[in-house]
Amino acid sequence: MSKADLIVGIQWGDEGKGKIVDMLAQDYDMVCRSQGGHNAGHTIWVDGVRYALHLIPSGVLNPKAVNVIGNGVVLSPESIIKEMEQFGSLVGRLYISDKAHLNLPYHAQIDQAKERLKGDKAIGTTGKGIGPAYAEKISRSGFRVGELLNPAKLTTSIIDFFEQNRAIFDVLEIATPAQDELLELLTSYKDALEPYIANTTNMVWEAIDKDQKILLEGAQGTLLDIDHGTYPYVTSSSTVSAGACTGLGISPKDIGTVTGIVKAYTTRVGNGPFPSEDFTDEGQKIADIGKEVGTTTGRGRRCGWFDAIAVKHAARLNGCDQLSLMKLDVLDGFPKIKICVAYDVNGERVDYMPSDLENVKPIYEEIDGWDSVVGVRDYDALPENAKKYIERIEEVTSTKVGIVSTSPERADTIIRG
Repeated sequence: MSKADLIVGIQWGDEGKGKIVDMLAQDYDMVCRSQGGHNAGHTIWVDGVRYALHLIPSGVLNPKAVNVIGNGVVLSPESIIKEMEQFGSLVGRLYISDKAHLNLPYHAQIDQAKERLKGDKAIGTTGKGIGPAYAEKISRSGFRVGELLNPAKLTTSIIDFFEQNRAIFDVLEIATPAQDELLELLTSYKDALEPYIANTTNMVWEAIDKDQKILLEGAQGTLLDIDHGTYPYVTSSSTVSAGACTGLGISPKDIGTVTGIVKAYTTRVGNGPFPSEDFTDEGQKIADIGKEVGTTTGRGRRCGWFDAIAVKHAARLNGCDQLSLMKLDVLDGFPKIKICVAYDVNGERVDYMPSDLENVKPIYEEIDGWDSVVGVRDYDALPENAKKYIERIEEVTSTKVGIVSTSPERADTIIRG
């Protein structure tokens, strides 16, 4: 029986999972997305063409792979219908769990209204309705993708939900949808998505039983996990490897190799603690060279140096067999490159990640820089200082760096034996 290999983000998201999933997916029969919503964004470059994915698994660029959106995802019909347009018909290649929860337009209205009410205490969400959709799921008042197959009944249920929560919606200044308009909208969703809705749990089980090669991908990153991230500045789902099991309906025993994706530096979008953030010109230089703008939001990302302590913590949480180091080329030309190897917590040096990062200061080591790694596809051909940097990361994180990306292109990737 086959095992499902897993790709997981190890920082605050935006690590470059899309490129690695796309590259590896060429050798897999099925690629599955387990959680998150259209707040996530994967940018993939193939032969100079840019693809921006938000809900569809990155395996869509492998014409032979079946792509599965699991029950742990909150699905915006509007977003996925628009996203599908860049690929034409995906019938037979894309399946959406009938148990995934719907993220409807009113969820984004709730999200944005609540952020406004929080003022300067806002979390900095994408405003895409992810949190409200998950909140309704947990409170057992949400709606599932399978309910789209009966738009009239779903329309009535949503109107009833609005009436039951009228006081809350009044405070948020959100009007009850007009019934005829809502029915028309939900019917259009059904017409577009009905061929793709399926019992994906059984599909994945059958693929495992048939010894097919399966690749699992999550969204966001470990440090945004609802339980293990920098709460409350987190996403609303389980972004760690264990979340792939609940988000697809598979057993922990079904998980094979776990690859953690990390940038050669660190970025974060939105508010929340970020110990290795660099507020100098060097931090801005990293942002400029790395084109650090969110695929989904268009927001500039906060940038800083590689936080090896946070990565060590996340690698242990996920059971990583290896790391994939992305965007190494962004650090080309820096005279000195910093790596956070410990934290100063109230004057004490610690080599672990505390639950509260607010009063944490980074303790850095410096490594001499290198000229260029762009396009290098063999580890031995890397500049010596680049190899020293990689090997120091391995030492501090206690995790092997098995993959190194040296440009956005799919082929510019080093696979270490």
